[in-house]
Amino acid sequence: MDVPSDAFLWVKAFHIISIVCWFAALFYLPRLYVYHAMSNDAVSHQRFQVMERKLYRGIMWPSMIATLITAHFLVDWGDATQHYHEALWFYLKLGLVGLLVIYHLFCGYYRQKLILDAHYKSHKFWRFFNEMPTFILVAVIILVVVKPHF
Repeated sequence: MDVPSDAFLWVKAFHIISIVCWFAALFYLPRLYVYHAMSNDAVSHQRFQVMERKLYRGIMWPSMIATLITAHFLVDWGDATQHYHEALWFYLKLGLVGLLVIYHLFCGYYRQKLILDAHYKSHKFWRFFNEMPTFILVAVIILVVVKPHF
């Protein structure tokens, strides 16, 4: 499929913007869970529930969907010249993106659990949980930029 280079670059720009927004939310939501778990009063619990809901539904979901849709077009349009489907790094990256989607869904699951019990898990658990997307981000960037040949 012959796609005008301008269209490809616009989609690529929106893909990068979507990734940045998604990761900002993925980094911030579990940090809110840390503070939520450390809070002890009803007003704080309600405030964190509102913040978490707005971040999860209003930023994380739309950003993830936009990231996945734009990625689909970039792969579809770029595969003719880049041969992504022949490269192991590409499949490793897809696996890591799959883990990120699962992490995203766990964030939603945990958000519901925190509504019922803010002390469901300790703030130490949330601090550890908060670091997981960082490792995935580093690995994905290395795979995409370096494109290692295994």
